[in-house]
Amino acid sequence: MATSAEAVRIPRRRLSIGDTIGLGIVGLIILWLIWNFSSGPQQFVQVAVIGVSNGALYALVALGYTLVYGIIELINFAHGDLFMLGGVFSATLLSNWLGYQHSSPGAWATAMLLVLPATMAFCCILNVVIERLAYRRLRNAGKLAPLITAVGVSFILQNIGLVWNGSAPQSRPTILGNGSLNIGSISIGYPYIWTILVTVVLLLIMRYIVVKTRQGKAMRATAQDPDAARLMGIDVNRTIAFVFGLGGAMAGAAAIMYVQANGETRYDAGFEFGLIAFTAAVLGGIGNLAGAVLGGLLIGVIQAANDGLPHGLGQEWSQSVVFTVLIGLMVFRPSGLLGAQVVDKV
Repeated sequence: MATSAEAVRIPRRRLSIGDTIGLGIVGLIILWLIWNFSSGPQQFVQVAVIGVSNGALYALVALGYTLVYGIIELINFAHGDLFMLGGVFSATLLSNWLGYQHSSPGAWATAMLLVLPATMAFCCILNVVIERLAYRRLRNAGKLAPLITAVGVSFILQNIGLVWNGSAPQSRPTILGNGSLNIGSISIGYPYIWTILVTVVLLLIMRYIVVKTRQGKAMRATAQDPDAARLMGIDVNRTIAFVFGLGGAMAGAAAIMYVQANGETRYDAGFEFGLIAFTAAVLGGIGNLAGAVLGGLLIGVIQAANDGLPHGLGQEWSQSVVFTVLIGLMVFRPSGLLGAQVVDKV
């Protein structure tokens, strides 16, 4: 009779060539980080904070991409330009209409309690209107028609931004302050701290909505099988509109924090930022919320490390490094870090 140990013996899985190369790349990255940390621990920590802050913004925008794709399998290329318009709206409301030009406790309160919700509502409503007018009628069409429509909507929003903001970058006052929190010899700027705090709170709220609420259950049911969701009494159109609104609200929050951290608005900011955020969604696993957050943080940290560490390639190679990492991952894991392997049915 076989012993219990022999009965449960599981054969070991051998590493493939791809796994070995992937582990080797990860090992080289870790060695590179250790090398940079040993060369300048203080600089390493400051760069890491900036990377996490930028990655948090990428994560907020990436959530819009991954939410929409997870529900209707649409890559909404207009999402980055929605983020751009949110930034212009927040700067106009805070500085031009409300008249805040300098940092103060009153300006902080206004920015967080009034302008942040207003910008989220602006992007939410605009995204819902776009879904209703541009995407809903194409829901049962082939995948090419909605994709081309999304590109067209992107150009429309970009031209609105061009008229609203102007062709040149506009300097905007950083109401959240140019000061920093000093911890020993490490200095962390206030905008980065605000960005991380706001992102953490919003991500917790969003997770609660998706996992715990009735609307969140409707979203998950619609993503799994829209026809079955209809039979269960779920209003699929309303659920999809809610998803667009939720993604737009996240883009609006990222927009105001981006303007406060960088102090400028540009009509073409949505293209570059949206492309990187989409890359973050793909890196983490398109359609996976946790993957979008993880991908955003990873890209933010990799970008900051390359730009600011002593042994990085420099800012001129920033985008090349990000997309090299993405291509390398796609070669060995096409579904992304947390994406599920899906087999297409024929």
